[in-house]
Amino acid sequence: MFEGGYIDVTGGRVWYQLFNKHAKGTPVIILHGGPGSSCYSLQGLKALSADRPVIFYDQLGCGKSDRPTDTSLWRIERFVEELAQVRQALNLEEVHLLGHSWGTTLAAAYCLTRPSGVKSVIFSSPCLSAPLWEQDQRRNLEKLPNETKKTIISCEVNGTTDSEEYKKATEVFNKNFVCRLDPYPEWLKLGSKNRNPEVYNIMWGPSEFTVLGNLKEFDCTARLKEITCPTLYTCGRFDEATPETTQYYSTLTPGSSFHVYEHSAHMPYVEEPEVFLRVSGDFLRKSDSL
Repeated sequence: MFEGGYIDVTGGRVWYQLFNKHAKGTPVIILHGGPGSSCYSLQGLKALSADRPVIFYDQLGCGKSDRPTDTSLWRIERFVEELAQVRQALNLEEVHLLGHSWGTTLAAAYCLTRPSGVKSVIFSSPCLSAPLWEQDQRRNLEKLPNETKKTIISCEVNGTTDSEEYKKATEVFNKNFVCRLDPYPEWLKLGSKNRNPEVYNIMWGPSEFTVLGNLKEFDCTARLKEITCPTLYTCGRFDEATPETTQYYSTLTPGSSFHVYEHSAHMPYVEEPEVFLRVSGDFLRKSDSL
């Protein structure tokens, strides 16, 4: 069983779920990807509640949360503020953070405000530098069939990223670097209704490969040394968040650990759920006692 409802945050209300509220372990907050996605695909992580309370919330603008029309809300500083407001509303004095993709951007930005009571952080398929992410996607494009690569690049140049040919080309990219399950799970397809493309476009841009939104300059690599709590970096072997860059982030973070899911791309929590739960659960249990 879980409790759920809405929390007032700057700009509206966010929808949350809290599993196993009275468990003994330190609670973990799950920070979903996007921006403008939802916690829909991450629901399998509620299995972590065997040891601890697990909190999911849909960030403002997506999922079951309010979708205000004020576009000035879609900036990282407000999402950091929102996370602090969720913690306060649920009286979470001590927490672990588990962020995935854009959720790691948010987790890092939040940690760098030096909040009290963060016992550990898991950076799953991290994006901690928009310029490095862009470089990695250029390298990933080189691994695709020539026709696919040319289509993606030309559609970007011509501003036709809403075309059918671009959509088909990005499907090829996604099968290689986002989720390699074949067939692609039907339940994941249903999650598209939870997304809000406007948030993504304003913060990232119309394309995965070139950052044109307000996160364009985001790069916290120079400050990763300030994150001193236990930290785990993970990614898939075929992840768009490449093993090389993920390991590089780990080298910048004192005492951090690094793990690669050998049979996954960008969604190891779906592609290798049992391994993901074991690695994450072991790390959280170890961090509980520190």
